[in-house]
Amino acid sequence: MPHVLLIEDDASVRDGMELVLRRHGYQVSVAATGEEALALLDAAAETAGTAVELAVLDLMLPGMDGFEVCRRIRARSTMPVIMLTARGDDTDIVGGLAAGADDYVVKPVTAPVLEARIKAALRRADPVPRRPGEVHAGLVIDRAGLTVSRDGTPVPLPPTELRLLLELSASPGRVFSREQLLFSVWDHSFLGDSRLVDAAVGRLRAKIEEVPARPRYIQTVRGFGYRFGPI
Repeated sequence: MPHVLLIEDDASVRDGMELVLRRHGYQVSVAATGEEALALLDAAAETAGTAVELAVLDLMLPGMDGFEVCRRIRARSTMPVIMLTARGDDTDIVGGLAAGADDYVVKPVTAPVLEARIKAALRRADPVPRRPGEVHAGLVIDRAGLTVSRDGTPVPLPPTELRLLLELSASPGRVFSREQLLFSVWDHSFLGDSRLVDAAVGRLRAKIEEVPARPRYIQTVRGFGYRFGPI
């Protein structure tokens, strides 16, 4: 039974989402503020068998806003974060993705859409290994152990970024469109947004590239998408 942390200050929205998630078999913890959510995460991490596996995070929170909460979650954990935004505003979406969110939904969100996004995020958190260790010019990808290191230093990656790297590096030199990556990494089709791909690539480059502005491993093919080098 996956443990989901729902962070939403609107009591009616929070209660409705909690009810839906429990009906779908999830263990749910709820928080009305970012501070409360971080305290719950710390408490769950210290108790065996209660660790949170995914967070659903509203961006518009009293006190500490959702962007800062997302950054703090990402600093301590690689678990998936799905952000809730009241508008399809580019600034909110891009800011949330830059803070480390794996996906987003715009409120009001229907139960089937939220459930589909959570299931997809949890699947990404448990990628299927393909073949053992590969070395790409200093970048070591261990598919069996689901670990990545660069020049001997471990590089911890959240599930979405790890799955993205696994997908790209499985076929070096192949160009993947954003739509292909949305389908294979996020399990999105028409519901997807190419900004999810661009934001995840940016975060991944910041962790594996020596100079992210001049990427060696994940290259942009202008007008088409991305391919895995290295060059």
